[in-house]
Amino acid sequence: MIIAKNLTKRYGKITALNNVSFTIEAGEAVALWGANGAGKTTTLRCLLGVQGFEGELTVNGINVSRNGKAARAAIGYVPQEAAFYDMTVLETLRFYARLKKTDPQRVNDVLEQVQLTAHGSKRVNMLSGGMKQRLALAVALLADPPVLVLDEPTANLDVKAQRDFIHTVQMLNQSGKTIVFSSHRLDEVIALGSRVIVLSDGELMLECRPHELAEKLGLHRWLRIWVATQHKENTLKVLDEQGFTYMPNGRSVYVQVNLGGKIAPLRLLEMASIPVEDFDLIDGELVIQEENHG
Repeated sequence: MIIAKNLTKRYGKITALNNVSFTIEAGEAVALWGANGAGKTTTLRCLLGVQGFEGELTVNGINVSRNGKAARAAIGYVPQEAAFYDMTVLETLRFYARLKKTDPQRVNDVLEQVQLTAHGSKRVNMLSGGMKQRLALAVALLADPPVLVLDEPTANLDVKAQRDFIHTVQMLNQSGKTIVFSSHRLDEVIALGSRVIVLSDGELMLECRPHELAEKLGLHRWLRIWVATQHKENTLKVLDEQGFTYMPNGRSVYVQVNLGGKIAPLRLLEMASIPVEDFDLIDGELVIQEENHG
């Protein structure tokens, strides 16, 4: 379904991708793994044909360099955070159906696929983050593309919304869609992926099965904690004072913990009278070194 040979992308003197080659078969769900700057998003942008590159890349038998528009037509793209006009869910999908020149009947089909049928009359700005992301998935499905490309699709969602979204994508994969997604969450990779392509500094570091990733990379365990915005600054201060390694991430904070000490940061915040809205335990290295504290 997707074949990349010696994929290379340079931005001036910076090499974002360096001779990356891989093959993705029809029906696979393949994760792109790596820290920020590893080349994940650049790879996805090459797949979408929205930037130039060196090397060869084909999607569904279509040469991306020669016919980017046709290659894009074979792909449904879901960004990390989609932006929509202030319309209802139904109006939004009908608008994109006209843009994509797809059968209007597809609107009802995709609403059902992403479990948004009951929310068609809601305005987009009234939707939760998880529902907005499912709407973005619905837009990507309108033309019934064989390939779905997702860029950190659950990065800004809470735990329940993450699980719901992953379950929906699992069902699409089981129905035959080829899935390519970037992620820094090991639990997401294990739940959704059949294979992992690991990128590091623009180069293909290794390919493996999801359950092999933690051992091969020597990954750490992380506790993801959600606190209200007004408590964010104090949370980071408390974690810093106690020597924890942490990384702010949108509305949440990742805190590195050992196997037996996963509750320690929660107790610390409780003692500091900082209410924790939610938390989730994650296996996997995801800290961006320059943002690493502690």
